[in-house]
Amino acid sequence: MLFRSLIQRNVAEGRLAFSTDIASAIQKSQVIFIAVGTPQDEDGSADLRHVIAVAEAIGIHMQDYKTVVLKSTVPVGTNKKVSAAIASKTKHPFDVVSNPEFLKEGAAIEDFTKPDRVVVGVESERGRKVMEELYAPYLRTGKPLLVMDPPSAEMTKYAANAMLATRISFMNEMARICEAVGADVNQVRKGIGTDARIGFPFLFAGVDRKSTRLNSSHLVISYAVFCLKK
Repeated sequence: MLFRSLIQRNVAEGRLAFSTDIASAIQKSQVIFIAVGTPQDEDGSADLRHVIAVAEAIGIHMQDYKTVVLKSTVPVGTNKKVSAAIASKTKHPFDVVSNPEFLKEGAAIEDFTKPDRVVVGVESERGRKVMEELYAPYLRTGKPLLVMDPPSAEMTKYAANAMLATRISFMNEMARICEAVGADVNQVRKGIGTDARIGFPFLFAGVDRKSTRLNSSHLVISYAVFCLKK
């Protein structure tokens, strides 16, 4: 109900609109987000066909400068591929910005409007200023806008997911050991979670709602390491 009322209110007040006319949408927009799916194959590689298709469509229909924001979870190096795809279809100037999401399932709206941090991978000062202006209303509480190069921004997403998955896996192992020796894993969790260096988030044994996404991050990182060794 909250999500529905949020959409209805913003549509009524003219802040939100929907369209299937991609040419019109691109031409009317200053900032364009690419947020399509990137399913992983069994070997861990990501399917970027939808991302590249959108990038080419942007290149075809844009008529002036655009800031293209890559929001999809993508492997390191995708920013360059998207830039090349757009450049192959247009002579107009543009910037491609990597802006990974760190949303928790069930709390996406709150996490977007009240982020812990915003990570931006951008190469130009023009693109940086656009992103600073775009996110300014959501960072008034002092949360940081972390500006870095695109590959580092892309890697930050996978590193964060991998770290969270590692914590869950660690607690599952602790639960097995606790059961074997007669200890209470919940008491152990409290004992280590109160350590400021460790903390409580994602320090629970069991299957997490984001386990599939976190596991996919492990696959992508493993695939990247495999490719580097070739």
